[in-house]
Amino acid sequence: MSIRFDGRVAIVTGGGNGLGREHCRQLAARGARVVVNDLGGSVDGSGASSAAAEAVAEEIRAAGGEAFANGADITDLVQVEAMVAEAKARWGRVDILVNHAGILRDKTVAKLELADFRKVVEVHLMGSVNCSKAVWETMRAQAYGRIVMTSSSSGLYGNFGQSNYGAAKAAVVGLMNVLHLEGAKHDIRINTLAPAAATRMVEGLIPAEAEALLSPELVSPGVLYLASEDAPSRTILGAGAGAFALTRIVETPGVYLGSDVTVDDVAAHWARIGARDGEAEQAGAFMQTDKFLALAIEGLAARLELAGVSA
Repeated sequence: MSIRFDGRVAIVTGGGNGLGREHCRQLAARGARVVVNDLGGSVDGSGASSAAAEAVAEEIRAAGGEAFANGADITDLVQVEAMVAEAKARWGRVDILVNHAGILRDKTVAKLELADFRKVVEVHLMGSVNCSKAVWETMRAQAYGRIVMTSSSSGLYGNFGQSNYGAAKAAVVGLMNVLHLEGAKHDIRINTLAPAAATRMVEGLIPAEAEALLSPELVSPGVLYLASEDAPSRTILGAGAGAFALTRIVETPGVYLGSDVTVDDVAAHWARIGARDGEAEQAGAFMQTDKFLALAIEGLAARLELAGVSA
């Protein structure tokens, strides 16, 4: 059965261009009412204009859908709360939030001004926090919500000259992990997209032949699935050029090295510590703690048993 969003209300930040625009268009094409949020600045975050968001909203309306443009600065919680209030005043609810808006201020850490580092983190991380916070109580009250963060391979794996961007994009994964736990009993599902697409943020960085393959249209179906009723939660979905993959954070089984462990012991057992057989995802922070305690108890018991046998 085809996935639909009839009756659902979606807010998409950074919806005026590139991937955000395509997210808006595809959500609307499947029945969602869409708030097209975009401050309308340049790639580095300077300036503001309502033109891009208005154009996307008008395109959706011309195709028979429902949408309105909003120019809230996502780094300003008051503006974000006003945007959410406007959506609820028009349509009564908010079901979907796609945290997509972002900027770039790339430089190596040696040349980077800390003001630029803070600005990128403010937009990507705090913008996602502000928007998620602003819709949270609404989603709790209606016992339904879908939030999609936007990460990047730069944050998951690293990219030269993007310490600010990479740090922010890794941070939203941590935000997803915690909100997943807090939202589960209210059917608020939180996921993360790590896209690869030819947009203005990578203009001039990829060959023309690759641009044709890296169309935003081929990424947005992944966002729609992560925002659907049957979506997973706490999932990192990579998407680009019509290809999709899951990124998983796993931990090796671990090794108990004793209550008198030294740095030399860690070095000597490094291969065993890193052995990947049996590696697994951790459902939460204390799952790791419980595992370490179990390893310690098992190790101590074995040592006591050995001592008893020797005696």
